[in-house]
Amino acid sequence: MMYLWIKAFHIIAVISWMAGLLYLPRLFVYHSECQQKSEQSETFKTMERRLLKAIMAPAMMVTWALGLTLLFGFDMVTGEDGYWFHAKLGLVILLTLFHIYLGKLAAEFAADNNQHNSKFYRMINEVPTVLMIAIVILVIVRPF
Repeated sequence: MMYLWIKAFHIIAVISWMAGLLYLPRLFVYHSECQQKSEQSETFKTMERRLLKAIMAPAMMVTWALGLTLLFGFDMVTGEDGYWFHAKLGLVILLTLFHIYLGKLAAEFAADNNQHNSKFYRMINEVPTVLMIAIVILVIVRPF
C-alpha cells in the first residue's frame, strides 16, 4: 500500500513541476515583449520568481525524492527490462537541466538583462512538452 501512496504523490509532484516548466517560458514570452523596468515588467519578475521558488523547485525536489524512493525502496527496475527506465532517467535529467536553464533566464530578466526575443521563448516552450511525451511513452509502453 505504501508503494501506491508514494507513486501517487510522485505523479502529483511531476504534474506540478510540469505545469511550471510549461508556464514559465510562456511568462518569458510576454515579459520579453514589455518595457524593462515598467510596472508590467516588475509584475512578471515577481510572478517568475514565485513560480520558480514556491512551485517549481519544491515540485522538482519532491519528484526526484519520490522517484528515487520508488527506484531504490521498491526495486522498480531490474534486469534487462530496465532499459526503458534508463532512457526515462536520461530525459528527466534533461528536464532538470532545462529547469536550471529557466532559472538562469529568470535571473537575467530580474537583472533587466534579457538577451532573447519572444520567438526564442516560444521555441523553448516546446522543450518540456517533447520531453514529457517521450517520458510518458517510455513509462507506459516500455518499448525496450
